[in-house]
Amino acid sequence: MTQETDTTQEKSWLSKARAQTAIKNLNKKHINALYASNRNKALSLILDMVPDGATVVRGDSITLEQMEVISTLKKRGKNRITDPFERDSSGQLLYAYTSEKALNMYREAFCADVFLTGTNAITLDGKLVNTDGTGNRVAPIIFGPKKVIIAAGVNKIVNNVDEARKRISDICAPLDVKRYILKYGEKEYETLPCAKTGLCSDCRNELRFCCYTVIIEAAAITEHNRINVVLIGEELGY
Repeated sequence: MTQETDTTQEKSWLSKARAQTAIKNLNKKHINALYASNRNKALSLILDMVPDGATVVRGDSITLEQMEVISTLKKRGKNRITDPFERDSSGQLLYAYTSEKALNMYREAFCADVFLTGTNAITLDGKLVNTDGTGNRVAPIIFGPKKVIIAAGVNKIVNNVDEARKRISDICAPLDVKRYILKYGEKEYETLPCAKTGLCSDCRNELRFCCYTVIIEAAAITEHNRINVVLIGEELGY
């Protein structure tokens, strides 16, 4: 019997089709892009991309946490890992987001063999769009580490740059602000308008999360296949 209440197959087909279009266009721009049907297969791909002995620095990414990439690398024990977002046994960050310790760890990304992170949006025509508060994620994606590995769920795929920026302002930024308030007790961010309304007002608050927006159109001739994108057939992060 046909189950009209279950739309899993249709949604899976559409997500994969859109992912394949984005991957084709990323590859045309010399950004190495791969598809994995689920987080476990994606994890295996990413582990294979990280050579034994390579120094690794990670950016802030819920997707990496959901995939358990960093914890798996640590258990593997073959890499020196710098993790500015390391947590204690209760799940609290060991280093304040803007502490000198964290800032120095962010800077290590520029000399790392591998930088691991997520992304805010990927357009169908093969652009990566990201917004940062301090630039510690977008800067090393552009330049510095020898290899960049970006993990992204299919929910990050959008039609164009305008949709990408709207996705960031409507979804990514308000949720990220709320994450730091609810999960890490960073109450000072409650002064941000998006923390109160869930809506972006292009505020002038000195604590705003949306300070640096970068659109990566393609890889430079000297940087071909330095950036690696693993698109995953699941909704991950936000």
